[in-house]
Amino acid sequence: MKIYTKTGDQGTTSLLGGKRIPKSDLRIDAYGTIDELNSFVGLVRDQEVNSKRSEVLKEIQDRLFTIGADLATVPGKDKVKKPDLHEEDVELLENEMDKMEALLPPLTAFILPGGNQSVSFCHVARTVCRRAERIVVELASYEPVSDLVIQYLNRLSDFLFVLGRSMSQELGAEEVTWKPRI
Repeated sequence: MKIYTKTGDQGTTSLLGGKRIPKSDLRIDAYGTIDELNSFVGLVRDQEVNSKRSEVLKEIQDRLFTIGADLATVPGKDKVKKPDLHEEDVELLENEMDKMEALLPPLTAFILPGGNQSVSFCHVARTVCRRAERIVVELASYEPVSDLVIQYLNRLSDFLFVLGRSMSQELGAEEVTWKPRI
C-alpha cells in the first residue's frame, strides 16, 4: 500500500463516509490537533518516570484515536464503522487522577510549568489537550459533536495536570508556584 494517494494535492481531504472537504476545515483542525496531542502523550509515555503508567497512557492514546475517528466521520453517517467512546473511559481518567492526588500535597497556588524536562513534556501535552478541547467545542457550535468527546478532552487535560504534579514529586523536581506581582 502506498502512503501517498495524490488525492489531497488540491487542498482537500476525505472524511470517513466519503465527503471531501478543505484541509483548512475546522473539523480537520480538530482531529489534526487530536493527532498532535496523541504524539505528545506518546512522548510523555516514553518518559522513564512513567514506566508504571505506560498501559494507562497507551489506553489514552487508543481513546484519542477513537476520538480522531469520530471527528473524521461525516456527521450523520451512522453506518460508518468506527470505535466508540464510553463513559468508562472518562471514569478511568477520574480514577487515575484520584489515585495520584491521594499522594500529592494539596494545591494552594498556580504552578508554573517545568521543573524537569519530563514534566515539561507533560505540560505541553496538557496545553495541546486544552487547545484540542477549544477547537472541538467550536466545531460543536456548527456541527454535531459527541458530548462525551468534549467531556473526555476536558477530563484528560485535568489528568495531564495531575500527572505532571505526580511526575514532579516522583522525580524530586520542585513545583514552582506562581507569585503574581501586585
